[in-house]
Amino acid sequence: MQFMLTSQLVVGIVLVFGMAVGYFIRQVLASHQASTNEFKIKSQLDAARNETKAIILAAKDKAAMLLDEVKKEEKEMKSQFMRLEDRLSKKEESFERKEQEIEKERGYLADELQKIKNAKGQIDELRQRAMGELERVAHMTETDARAELGIMLQRLSKEKKEEIEKKSIEIMTSAIQRYARSHIAETTISTVMLPSDELKGKIIGREGRNIRTLERLTGVEIIVDETPEAITISSFDPMRREITKLALEKLIKDGRIQPAKIEEKVEEAKQEINERIRAAGEEAAYETGILDLPPEIILLLGRLSFRTSYGQNVLLHSVEMTHISGMLAAELKANVEVAKKGALLHDIGKAVDHEVQGTHVEIGRKILKKYGVAEEVIKAMEAHHEDYPFATPESYIVAAADAISAARPGARRDTLENYIKRLEDLEKIAVGFPGVKNAYAISAGREIRIFVEPEKIDDFAALQLAKDIASKIQSELRYPGEIKVNVIREIRAVEYAR
Repeated sequence: MQFMLTSQLVVGIVLVFGMAVGYFIRQVLASHQASTNEFKIKSQLDAARNETKAIILAAKDKAAMLLDEVKKEEKEMKSQFMRLEDRLSKKEESFERKEQEIEKERGYLADELQKIKNAKGQIDELRQRAMGELERVAHMTETDARAELGIMLQRLSKEKKEEIEKKSIEIMTSAIQRYARSHIAETTISTVMLPSDELKGKIIGREGRNIRTLERLTGVEIIVDETPEAITISSFDPMRREITKLALEKLIKDGRIQPAKIEEKVEEAKQEINERIRAAGEEAAYETGILDLPPEIILLLGRLSFRTSYGQNVLLHSVEMTHISGMLAAELKANVEVAKKGALLHDIGKAVDHEVQGTHVEIGRKILKKYGVAEEVIKAMEAHHEDYPFATPESYIVAAADAISAARPGARRDTLENYIKRLEDLEKIAVGFPGVKNAYAISAGREIRIFVEPEKIDDFAALQLAKDIASKIQSELRYPGEIKVNVIREIRAVEYAR
């Protein structure tokens, strides 16, 4: 029992001692841990203080830098303001000096103005005295003198006008006398002489096929009558007549007259006529001394040899105008070269006016501009019908030369030109319809032959086309009698045997 109590006591003491030792150890550990945390906190506080000091030092440095920059900018601005103020001060002083000078000049001008007024008064007084003395000496008032002066000016103007008109008549008369060329009015027929009357039958051909082929290819009317050893070619177009005449002469010389040979000779005649056209243009340019024209203009110029204006050959008319214009320009001290070129080319549009829409003046202007002819030449030629204003002295000269060449007695025949114009209008109406290949006015305009493209116009359409063309002719043209509209549709089949 005692042993058990002793054991329990020992256990209790040991337990108490253990608890005491444990408490002591825990306190020691707690104290150590507290000192460790305190050290950490202190270290962190020291670091924070150091970082704060560094930030403050950096902020102070930056603030010092900013303050220095602000002070520097402020110093520069003050310097600029001082310079600006100095300049303004100088300008103000300059303005004040100028204002003083202006005031001084104003006073001087006022004095001068007063002197001028005084002088003007004196002049007016002297003028009145002189006018009174003049009226007394002349025994005439100022009103009477003005009336007398007006009469004298009118008399002088009339005398000068008469003198100018007399001089202009002398210049024009001299030009006409110096260049006198006879004109033969163009007709609408050509005659081909035959070696014998037997050739008439060959020209007509079996059932008239040869003569029909020739008329179809050339657009003329061939008249075979009882005139011995001769046939007549009728057409208002001189070029068509000349091609037909040349082709007939070639056929007669060859001796073989049949459709294939006719086509061959017509083509040869066209080629030869083209060469003649070129030669005619070159001859006209050489005769007038104008040698710098483009080849295309030379060719168009040559085509005018087959055009007429009221029976007057257009190329001969242009050449005559060129010589007259050169004489007039030389007398009037104008540009001779420009006047001559304007005259030679004034009707160039007539070479293609049946192929292009527009007046021959407008067409001519476009052609000359296209081929680079000088602008002063175009201005000289464009006013000869007053479609455009007279822009240069040479334009007046060209118009005067045109009147001299065309209006003199015997140069032109109005009735022939009206007749040809009617036939041209007749052909233009026909070729204006779609599908029409060629159209030829024959029999003095009493018939028009129209060749159509068989691929586009069938037999029924050909009948309708004839009615439509006849209706349009009736509504647009004035003519005596009636006009036969003959629409021809021909199909040719060709194949080669090899």
